[in-house]
Amino acid sequence: MDKMFVIRCKIYLSCVSHFPIGNTGKLKRILSPIGYRCESTLSSEDNIKKFIIENTEVVGDHITPEIRLRLFTPNCRFWYARPELWPFSDPYWAIYWPGGQALARYLLDNPGVTKDKKVLDLGSGCGASSIAARLSGASQVLANDIDPVATIATTLNCELNGTKPFPVVSKNLIGTKPENWELILLGDMFYEEQLADRLHSWLRECIRTHRTQVLIGDPGRAQFEGHTIRKHLQKLADYQLPDSVREQNYGLTTSTVWRYQPLA
Repeated sequence: MDKMFVIRCKIYLSCVSHFPIGNTGKLKRILSPIGYRCESTLSSEDNIKKFIIENTEVVGDHITPEIRLRLFTPNCRFWYARPELWPFSDPYWAIYWPGGQALARYLLDNPGVTKDKKVLDLGSGCGASSIAARLSGASQVLANDIDPVATIATTLNCELNGTKPFPVVSKNLIGTKPENWELILLGDMFYEEQLADRLHSWLRECIRTHRTQVLIGDPGRAQFEGHTIRKHLQKLADYQLPDSVREQNYGLTTSTVWRYQPLA
């Protein structure tokens, strides 16, 4: 995996866990995209699909082995390649984050949660929660991630699992007029305080307007545990993370699914 992506993931995970990692003085430089990305020449969707297939590995070593996903592993060349060779924005979709794993596991274990419902997977990443919702009988699924490459990766993962296709969009839906979704899924979205504030406000409006049910998957990130939203959550399930996932996530051992129930 390219060094800059690893560093960014470590910063992300340091925000989400209780384990400091150092190098904070380099934060501004690391998070700046200037000088760390070449201009992508992969302009067509077919070319991007081919690139993803060639540079990821099909993985089932996680808590939802029913779902196969194209992810980064040490067997992939960009796990080690120079960062300037990666032609897109940071590939967070190529990691199956622990909150998303717990959320997808919960949906597969409790198909009645999504059966015959209209489901929005916000910040869908690799698309695992969307696929789990579809496999569990959701009548309508929309996967949403602001990274256009993530939307293509989700489509590939959908095809890989033989699930009925569902739309995938890259428009930022947070703060938009709430639509009539019966269930909204959020895995690993509370990694930044400002984003958590925006989500808290928008989700309350979705619930107020349409009585939407909201499920959140998170492994105990500092920004999540310390946010006001924690006062409005009901724990539904805890999941132990397998050794391989623990190793990738710097000591996190469990991940939790919560129901969001804001006070009236």
